[in-house]
Parts: sequence; C-alpha cells; structure tokens
Amino acid sequence: MGEGFVFIEIVIFAMIAAFLVYRLRSVLGRRNGEERQRPNPFTPPPATGAAKPDNVVPLPGRDRSQPQPSPDEPMSLAASLAQIRGADPSFDEKQFLQGARGAFQMVVEAFAHGDTATLRPLLADDVYDSFARAIHDRQKAGETLETRIENIRDADVIEARLDGRTAFVTVKFVSDQMNVTRNAQGAVVDGDPNEVIEVVDIWTFARNTRSNNPNWSLVETRTPN
Repeated sequence: MGEGFVFIEIVIFAMIAAFLVYRLRSVLGRRNGEERQRPNPFTPPPATGAAKPDNVVPLPGRDRSQPQPSPDEPMSLAASLAQIRGADPSFDEKQFLQGARGAFQMVVEAFAHGDTATLRPLLADDVYDSFARAIHDRQKAGETLETRIENIRDADVIEARLDGRTAFVTVKFVSDQMNVTRNAQGAVVDGDPNEVIEVVDIWTFARNTRSNNPNWSLVETRTPN
C-alpha cells in the first residue's frame, strides 16, 4: 500500500513537470537557427540603396562630389579661404578686411611716429625687429618721417593658406599717401610735402585658428615685383 502511494506521487510529479515544460516552450518558443539575434548597439546600420565604392560615409560639410586639387595643383583662393573657415568658423573675409584696413593705418602712422609701443602687439617678432631697427636708425641719424594717408583705395585678399593650425591671409593695399623725410635741420631729404602718391603694399597676416585671441599679426610686408 505504501509503495503504491509513492508510485502515484511520482506519476503526479512527472505530469506536473511535463505540463510546466510544455508551458515554457509555448511561451519562450523554440530555437531553430533562424531567430534574429539582438543587434549590437555599436554596429552601424546596414547601408541602404547603392553601396558607396569605398564604403566611406562623408562627414557633414565635406562634399566628396566636389573635385579635389591634386597635391601638385595649387589651391584656388576661394578654396583656401573655405579651408580657413573650416578651421575657424568665426572667420569672415569682409570683417577681416575691415580690421586689416585699420591695422594698415595704425602701423603706417605708428612707424612714422616711431611709436614702437603701438607696433609691438600688431607685428610678429621678426617684423617688429625690422621696424624697430629702422626707427632706431632714423632717430640715430636725426631724421624724421612724415606720413599722411589720404585714402585707402583698395584692400583685397590676394592669397590665403592654412598651414597646420595657422591661417595666413595676404592683402594688397592701394593707398594715396604723402611721405616726407626730413633731416635734423628740417630740410626735406626725400619726398615732397605737396605731392600725394599712390603706394602699393602687400602685407601678410597670420593667426592661430585654435587661439582664443581674435587678433591677427603682421608677419610679412613686401611691394609688388
């Protein structure tokens, strides 16, 4: 009687276990090798449409359909300025030229007056050294320079480039000036106080595009060949 009771308990437990297995299989389903696996969040989504030949996704603002200059082909002025804007989104050509005009007037007048304190923050070290040496030589000779800018007729960007983090922009200035050099006795040794002449200057300004300082420095001055 006892053994029969135990046998009945085993049968009942087996039936309960079979029922639970059946329920679990109906809820969870069976794996048949065709189930979708959970996508990896770091896996890029599959490409739609025609695949790109090099499987490169272009970054925003970089239109790969535009022709790119070869390493031996000089970059156009427009492309160079665009490259500078890419490195420094705050760069604006019109605003830059307005500042360049102001710097041109300040530098020319400060050089004539021998005002090295005004020149110092506007010029790169080597340019400042050249200007300061010329002022020193002029003062040593007892000479004075009188300069008056009547008008800045043109100020145009003619060259630009990005070298690493540093942007270089070259401006051609065409101005009407009166320039007179006098000796220690006040006699004119160069120029004519009654004559206004056209002066063409080509100046190159530079700025670190990563710097918080918005000011540009004069790094080179030259005259047309």
